[in-house]
Amino acid sequence: MDKLRKVREIISENKLDAVLISSVSDIVYLTNYNGFSYLEREAFLLVLAQPQGLKHKTPGVYGYILTDGRYSEAVSSIPHFKLLEISSDNSFENILKNLSAEIKSIGAEETDISLAEYKKLKKYFRVKPLKDLRNLRIIKSKDEISKIERACELGDKAFEFILKKLKVGVTEKEVARELEMFIKKSGADISFPPIVAFGKNSSMPHHKSNNEKLITNNIVLLDFGVKFENYCSDMTRTVFFGKADDKFKKIYNIVLESQQKAIESLYHISIYNTIKASSIDNIARNYVVGQGYPTIPHSLGHGIGIEVHEAPSLSPKSKDILKPGMVFSIEPGIYIPGYGGVRIEDLAVLENRGFRLLTHSPKNLIEI
Repeated sequence: MDKLRKVREIISENKLDAVLISSVSDIVYLTNYNGFSYLEREAFLLVLAQPQGLKHKTPGVYGYILTDGRYSEAVSSIPHFKLLEISSDNSFENILKNLSAEIKSIGAEETDISLAEYKKLKKYFRVKPLKDLRNLRIIKSKDEISKIERACELGDKAFEFILKKLKVGVTEKEVARELEMFIKKSGADISFPPIVAFGKNSSMPHHKSNNEKLITNNIVLLDFGVKFENYCSDMTRTVFFGKADDKFKKIYNIVLESQQKAIESLYHISIYNTIKASSIDNIARNYVVGQGYPTIPHSLGHGIGIEVHEAPSLSPKSKDILKPGMVFSIEPGIYIPGYGGVRIEDLAVLENRGFRLLTHSPKNLIEI
């Protein structure tokens, strides 16, 4: 109910009759149902400003879920929402037309709705694109944090496991597959396809794992995450297969120090003061640049929850203010084209009593 209350507050603040939730992640957040595809549009959630405004009054109903017959049975038990089934005889547009008898103004998720869907909405309602929904999931409950923490624990175990699989001749794809299998056998799922990068490939932050074979004296970058009960983890470690040279050691230590400086700044800032996300980014970024290396080509960190990347953003131009209940990554990196790269990533939560890391895999330079 607290989650629905957040949406209804947004509806009230924007003086609307309802909000149409189209993002699968937001639907999961509000209903705990995770059966819809992230690749196709299979459902909408319509949250009403006033439940008593329903044409056919049903106690405890706060809106409608619009989907087709494939999901009718599964979603019929979702509390607080009445099913409106989309079919060949009752199209999405026809449902909108019928709803217009009781709804005049509607909010839509600005970054998720398609132009075609927007045009259909405009035919029947006064539509207001909303940015506010970006922050719907930004503050995590104790239960959400607990699930993310469990995902991180499984991620730490996966890292310990995968180090034993690093052998001469193994490919990036094989290591990625071993990671995925271990996570799934642990009763969870991957939160994104693992990034495994050997040698020069590690200079590309979002390298797609391929058939590159591991050779002695090579960089190994491992970026992966676990999804546990709909909530994600994300962690990166960079190790050296063989004996690390001075160049790699220097880069590694600078990345580690830059992360540590960002972490220490969070420990030392009182939670009663304003913590600008951009300030934390600048601390790590300025240290890397000050050591003579290129600036970090991505943000220092991102929020995480049902999605791997969500609010807040720890970037140079971020307007976000870090508050208790936010869970986010801290992941500085140095990338040298033609040589390789180093990234170290941990997840952290800001709480009323301070700042706490959720990932605990070792960060000392590991040579295998």
